[in-house]
Amino acid sequence: MNKLNTDIFSLAGRSAVVTGGSRGIGAAIVELFARFGAKVVFCHANDAAEADALVTRLAAEGFSVAGAECDVADEAAVAGFADFARERLGHVDIVVNSAGVSGDKPFEALTVADFDRMTDINLRGTFLMTQAFFPGMVERKFGRIINLASQLAYKGAPALAHYCASKGGVVGFTRALAYDGAPHGVTVNAIAPGPIETAQLAGMTEEWRRMKHAQLPIGRFGTVDEIAPTALLLASAAGSYFVGQTLSPNGGDVML
Repeated sequence: MNKLNTDIFSLAGRSAVVTGGSRGIGAAIVELFARFGAKVVFCHANDAAEADALVTRLAAEGFSVAGAECDVADEAAVAGFADFARERLGHVDIVVNSAGVSGDKPFEALTVADFDRMTDINLRGTFLMTQAFFPGMVERKFGRIINLASQLAYKGAPALAHYCASKGGVVGFTRALAYDGAPHGVTVNAIAPGPIETAQLAGMTEEWRRMKHAQLPIGRFGTVDEIAPTALLLASAAGSYFVGQTLSPNGGDVML
């Protein structure tokens, strides 16, 4: 048996794209990838101040990171961002589809516009960004696609039919594309986090937070720094045998 390489998590020499990378889980992944040696380009939506601050902070430490605005649901915008990323990186080894939106609304009040916005960003955006880089990965016989789903894709939740549908679609997309990618050295996997301390939870009432804490075996919400290492695992040599999987760092909210 070969001894484990101590650099098994290294991303040295790799190039990565992270969507929704200016804040939350996406920003944590950008920083961790950079610290483990990757060159990173990320996109954001109307978040220039946060994006610039992240780039400036990491650049001051000598890391190669760049950001650009992109609506991941817009085909032309994604094509333009993909060109930007390839100009900066040469080619792209890793894509993390982290961009997403949430928001609860009773089903009887949902509009077609509500449903379309959720699925456009969470599911269509994942498809468009993956499609922009997947052919190059197949050609080079190496690639890592990592999609952000949610534990709610499995358990559902009241007033979140549109959100759960979009994230369930991400899980199905991941499993199907894994069959297409694996024979060419391209692994496709997903991460389904539980409730994480991000801006999406900031507006919840204290009563709701106590109720949710009580439901979690771990008794607390997670942090973005507890999710990013799962992306590092899947992006690195340590995760090379994961194919079509959805890993679930969720504090026990869903046990599969």
